[in-house]
Amino acid sequence: MSDQKKGVSRRKVIKTGAAGIIGAGVAPMVFTRGAWAQEFRNNPTGSEVTFGLNVPQTGAYADEGADELRAYELAVKHINGEGDGGMLNTMQPLSLQGNGINGKKLAYVTGDTQTKSDAARDSARRMIERDGAIMITGGSSSGVAVAVQSLCQEMGIIFMAGLTHSNDTTGKDKRRYGFRHFFNTHMSGAALAPVLSAEYGNERKAYHLTADYNWGWSQEGSLIDSTEALGWETTAAVRTPLGAGDFSQYITPVLNSGADVLILNHYGRDMVNSLTQAVQFGLRDRQQNGKNFEIVVPLFSRLMAQGAGENIKGILGSTNWNWSLQDAGSQAFVKSFGAEYGFPPSQAAHTCYVQALLYADACQRAGTFYPPEVIRALEGFKFDGMGNGPTEYRAEDHQCFKDVLVVRGNQNPTSEFDLLEVIQEVPRAQVEYDAAIFGGELGPYEVS
Repeated sequence: MSDQKKGVSRRKVIKTGAAGIIGAGVAPMVFTRGAWAQEFRNNPTGSEVTFGLNVPQTGAYADEGADELRAYELAVKHINGEGDGGMLNTMQPLSLQGNGINGKKLAYVTGDTQTKSDAARDSARRMIERDGAIMITGGSSSGVAVAVQSLCQEMGIIFMAGLTHSNDTTGKDKRRYGFRHFFNTHMSGAALAPVLSAEYGNERKAYHLTADYNWGWSQEGSLIDSTEALGWETTAAVRTPLGAGDFSQYITPVLNSGADVLILNHYGRDMVNSLTQAVQFGLRDRQQNGKNFEIVVPLFSRLMAQGAGENIKGILGSTNWNWSLQDAGSQAFVKSFGAEYGFPPSQAAHTCYVQALLYADACQRAGTFYPPEVIRALEGFKFDGMGNGPTEYRAEDHQCFKDVLVVRGNQNPTSEFDLLEVIQEVPRAQVEYDAAIFGGELGPYEVS
């Protein structure tokens, strides 16, 4: 993939096969009156429609990006009718028929965000202008998501965000042409803080190390708000550069801070490195203020847990989804992904697979690729059978609401993938909030 590293996207078409076509129980195709007469950017007039997959193939979040790309490729196969259909067998309601989208075969091109906003915008623009992408999706950084979402709004192309956790994505920086399936930091705080209080007590002093960009600030602020409301004190909040590698200079001051909890607002390889170094400094064996010193990772992923190894055991955090869930949709996806790649999917893979299906299904329900009609099909859409229980794409801010998982690093894993134990499935009602608290304006349906 040396061409991708040079910023050149590639096109791939997955041919439709008969074996995986979804049959019984499929809702009829619905056509929007007059929609086909509309002129819009990248209106697919041939036999194919193209998705732009914009993922971090290099940089601190490359592991998540690799799994996202695997999930997208699997989604394309299922949408085109190949394989066992995955979540197309469990999603309700469903309009896709296992033969592409609106009678067109699905193809895709890829780009590398490099976990950098400018690079992500450039690769998204290339896929839109040169490759004719009708939709852009992907990313593992909120800074990237906000930047690409804004670009897509300007260009009249829908953006189905990948892994983005900052409140801003569907808050002050929300856009009509952007949609997020992943949960946000407010939901993490609302789900995680009561568990932290129950496990560690209300008289705690927390020291935050925070990735110095959009997501880190949001995660830090949300968890401070949630824990301080329960009696915790924030001793310090220190910003660290993305991709720092060596966090020892930031961990040393924790030892003399008087804090008895270290909260690592880091993700990907940064979390692996900071957690590993915190354990090496002896923080997990430390006593402070008459209490056992604790470490918290507010946003967990299995990929990070694998990287951190033994250091993850017993540590609490939240996650959007976990492959161990027993609902029919999750297990259908795990089965399909495992058969394709030989190991279970991550939360990044899950949210990206679901986003691809949700966009495709919205186009099928609308009977068109015309963005304003597809947006209206997604706004307020309620669905089930895709993990985490009944879910709604709230119309006011394009944020998905569903159950949130609180997890603990498994003390006794049964396999190299059994690393996170789900200790609580927090109901959607506990993490919901008024869309107005974060401000922002969605903007128009029609863009020039």
